[in-house]
Amino acid sequence: MPYPKLEMLIAGEWTNGSSGKSEPVICPADGTTIGTLPHASTADLDAALQSSLDGFNVWRKKTPHERQTVLEQAARLLEDRFDDISANLTREMGKPVGEAKIELRVAIDLLRWYAEEGKRVYGRIIPSRFPNMQHEVRKQPVGPVVAFVAWNFPATNVMRKVAGALAAGCSITIKPSEETPATAIAIGKALTDAGLPAGVLNIVFGVPPEVSEHLLASPIPRKLSFTGSVPVGIHLQQLAAKNMIRCTMELGGHSPVMVFEDCDLELAAKMCAAGKFRNAGQVCISPTRFFVQDSIHDKFLTLFQQQVEAVQVGNGLEENVNMGPLVAERRIEIMDGFVSDAVSQGAELVTGGARLQNAGSFFAPTLLKDVPETARIMTEEPFGPVAPTTRFSSLDEVIERANSLPFGLAAYAFTSNAGTAGILKQEIETGMLAVNSLHVHSVETPFGGLKASGYGHEGGIEGLEAYLAARYSSEIYA
Repeated sequence: MPYPKLEMLIAGEWTNGSSGKSEPVICPADGTTIGTLPHASTADLDAALQSSLDGFNVWRKKTPHERQTVLEQAARLLEDRFDDISANLTREMGKPVGEAKIELRVAIDLLRWYAEEGKRVYGRIIPSRFPNMQHEVRKQPVGPVVAFVAWNFPATNVMRKVAGALAAGCSITIKPSEETPATAIAIGKALTDAGLPAGVLNIVFGVPPEVSEHLLASPIPRKLSFTGSVPVGIHLQQLAAKNMIRCTMELGGHSPVMVFEDCDLELAAKMCAAGKFRNAGQVCISPTRFFVQDSIHDKFLTLFQQQVEAVQVGNGLEENVNMGPLVAERRIEIMDGFVSDAVSQGAELVTGGARLQNAGSFFAPTLLKDVPETARIMTEEPFGPVAPTTRFSSLDEVIERANSLPFGLAAYAFTSNAGTAGILKQEIETGMLAVNSLHVHSVETPFGGLKASGYGHEGGIEGLEAYLAARYSSEIYA
């Protein structure tokens, strides 16, 4: 299947918009242009905002069962188009097609789960202090939503916001990443083909700060949901505050991995490599700071190195590829900077550390040893296939070091000691912790962080609650 025509969805119509502006979409595996993406004008954005208000007034009056019927039909259409959407996700983002299929399956599961959970938005009756009074609390959709998402998971980043908003009865205007637009468009087409009313979903593209500043200056949006970097999240939060728009912020991380001497070393090494190089390390919950206890450090590093060097890098559409390219050429220079800085401060480059191939933005899976705390990669989120490792001696020491950064999205530990695991669950400052695995999220569970990694949740009942407002009423009766 060829890469699809790229359009925006505004007021129920697929359109190139009125700006006359566009940008190329580049395949990161070979650097070729695979599509042309139109940009929205301010008039297009205003039309999307007004249609989101009109669409909200239609969609919120639908019963939860009626909404579920539309969302379920969209899920079936995504399944019918599964292979084509997965292949185009790989073309625009680079990840191996096997990973793209897993991501799209999760996105479909998210849509189905939210659609069903939307039928279970319960209020409550509160006992009154007075014999002839009733207190009632209802959960109702908060209003039109605006959302902005990053490029690294073109299906799930979009679906977490779209499915949650729609299941709650909200309309949503979303700006996906301009680098990975086709996946979001495919989701939009499935929803419109399933019968979603005009205006309930709008998809726009453009220069990110221009789009976000215009949308958030409007009095129409009542909710903002953002997935991206900490600096951009802070900026958007400031813009949203001017109109008292409530926010969900899923921001960056720098996940510690604590490998204790009593763990299954082979399992830990295998899982750490699989997790670190998934999506070429371009994952907000990617394991990124590897703390290894002194007594097993050398043995673990040997096993880890074997796993790192076994990663097969190439075009994600080819067979037997474990890791694709970085999303864009600009990421190569950033990886080079992290590696050279660490080595200049005394770290040992164990394997990798350089660009691969001439065409495409490929970077070798990289392992660094004895990386000092002063190296940039120990304090800045790398978002790439570079694994820095360091040593620790005691539980108290590693907890202090793991908690030393302002991030708090995900953390991981490998230990067979239940007491150690219990202490980590209490003391590690993170929104999500996995012990003896790297699994920190399912569609049924809340996804979100602490500290600079943001606030609010996606997934689980918490993700649905983000799009609901509690409204109280009292009644005196005879």
